[in-house]
Amino acid sequence: MVRNKTSLLRRLTWLLLISSFGAIAQTYTENTTGVHDGFNYELWLDDRMNVGSGSMTLASGGTFSCEWEKAQNFLARKGKKFNETKTFRKLGDIKVEYSCEYNPQGNSYMCVYGWTVDPLVEFYIVENYGTWRPPNGGFIETVTIDGESYDIHKTTRTDQPSIKGTATFDQYWSICNTQRTSGTIPVSKHFKAWKRLGLKMGKMNEVAFCIEGYQSSGKATITKHILTVGKEVLK
Repeated sequence: MVRNKTSLLRRLTWLLLISSFGAIAQTYTENTTGVHDGFNYELWLDDRMNVGSGSMTLASGGTFSCEWEKAQNFLARKGKKFNETKTFRKLGDIKVEYSCEYNPQGNSYMCVYGWTVDPLVEFYIVENYGTWRPPNGGFIETVTIDGESYDIHKTTRTDQPSIKGTATFDQYWSICNTQRTSGTIPVSKHFKAWKRLGLKMGKMNEVAFCIEGYQSSGKATITKHILTVGKEVLK
């Protein structure tokens, strides 16, 4: 009888843990992708030089934490994948509400990140960064979006890793002139600003909240992440 009560107590405790956290935390230390608590996630380390390490721990909803040590290039992100058939306008209004404890040591970005196809474009809306302000050149214009000042840049990557294998592609950047650790990012308004400046946007592949490190170390904990795409709200 005592054994049965103990077993029942353990099962109840386990159920309470699941209901409290939404999903059991999972930690990864190698390149991986998947779906967790309704969000697509990815951990990616550029291991071509076989240096550095990193990890990503998935928490409930869109939240997660990550650490990287002497990494050549490190990305940890949670967001939403699309089937590459719709432009951002057809998806509806996109925005991200976030809060992040961000502690980079060296070159790093805290951002909304993603890709389009046709054309192949990698994009960044950078809210905070480490010792180096990205990117290196390609400045186009300073714009104000929902009261925040952003510098818009365009750069090009040649024969580099991409969602379509090794490729040459453009990168679009919005760099916030106030380094923030919480707030709301009106993603669609950035896309509209880029289009107004002649930066072509293709069909959507991904929008995610991302921590990136480049030849650096650091850690971050995303404590709030709500992603709205049209009428769909992920949190």
